[in-house]
Amino acid sequence: MLVDDEQRMLDLVALYLKPHQYVCTKALGAFEALNYLEKESYDLVLLDVMMPEMDGWELCREIRKFSDVPIIMLTAREQKEDIVKGLNLGADDYVTKPFNEEELLARMAALLRRSRPENSIEVDGLLWDEDRFELSFNGQSIRLTPKEFLMLGQLLKNPDKVFSREQLIHLVWGFDSETEGRTIDSHVRNVREKIRQAGFPIDQHFLTVWGIGYKWSNEAMD
Repeated sequence: MLVDDEQRMLDLVALYLKPHQYVCTKALGAFEALNYLEKESYDLVLLDVMMPEMDGWELCREIRKFSDVPIIMLTAREQKEDIVKGLNLGADDYVTKPFNEEELLARMAALLRRSRPENSIEVDGLLWDEDRFELSFNGQSIRLTPKEFLMLGQLLKNPDKVFSREQLIHLVWGFDSETEGRTIDSHVRNVREKIRQAGFPIDQHFLTVWGIGYKWSNEAMD
């Protein structure tokens, strides 16, 4: 979520983030932000400080009464006492305007990594969460069967490792399973199609190694 009292700044930051697969909700002012936060969950809040009616410090204090969502204060104020004040009120980081785009992206990525559950893997917005048994892309849930979810997890946990069909059967179905290799191929097709429909470039990551099996690459392949 982006929070600012200037529509131009909201549009500018959203434009910066869009190519990096961030889906942004723009909140024009503190009260609109609170309204959104009370209804929806967000991965991160970029919060301007200097706003009328309720400033960013007060909004940060209000958010912390009901949410531990990561907050980055984004503001032109760079005095050390202002930075300390924001952090003491519950902000997680502080970036001053005019901001460097790469620095902002790096700080966002670092904060999101720290806030992810330990038993989760994230690749370019695709989040595999073992604790919740959920797969999502940019916050959009992708419904997989339990076997599809576990098979994908094996690949995500071992990037660039090639798994034969027999290995995947043993790992997901068990050593005493009578499942055949064709079942693996069917599950792979289903997983690819479901994730493709969500907008993630799955064919660049979930790769077929001809004559052997399948692997996952964190680096997108053409």
